[in-house]
Amino acid sequence: MKKLGFALILLMSVFAQAQVSINVNIGTPPNWGPQGYDDSRYYYLPDIDVYYDVNQSQFIYENNGKWMREKRLPAQYRQYDLYGGYKVVLNDYKGNTPYSYHKKHRTNYPKGYHGQPQKNRGNRPEKNDKPDHNKKDYDNHKGNSKNDHSKNSNDHSNKDRDQNHSHDDHH
Repeated sequence: MKKLGFALILLMSVFAQAQVSINVNIGTPPNWGPQGYDDSRYYYLPDIDVYYDVNQSQFIYENNGKWMREKRLPAQYRQYDLYGGYKVVLNDYKGNTPYSYHKKHRTNYPKGYHGQPQKNRGNRPEKNDKPDHNKKDYDNHKGNSKNDHSKNSNDHSNKDRDQNHSHDDHH
């Protein structure tokens, strides 16, 4: 009887282990995100002075002195080319308020800042896809932006402050 009890406990522990090992994939980086930084939580987009939270799939921007979080870019930036724009990877910041360092980010990475060349994780959507401005997941973490805004991308010279595509902000 002891052997049967032991076997049952062993069998139950195997099933319990299987239950625990479920893979939770929170925060899949967007297709327009820079390649090679799948573990980074935040990007700073200097051209539009906006953060992107990969884990929450939200843009973070200042509006009348208050920081807002939205799944979509604010209306004034909806035409911004997320695929062509430079993304500063905030590698070491683990908190929930990357804008705590906003003054530093804006000073170090002004509008038009470009460091080392970046490749996106995914491809830009086809030009013949029309944007659906009423679609909730437009510009979200799955890269569903259907606009090709290459005419709006900035062509600025590189500033070699960005040696490794990532930037460490300690708090």
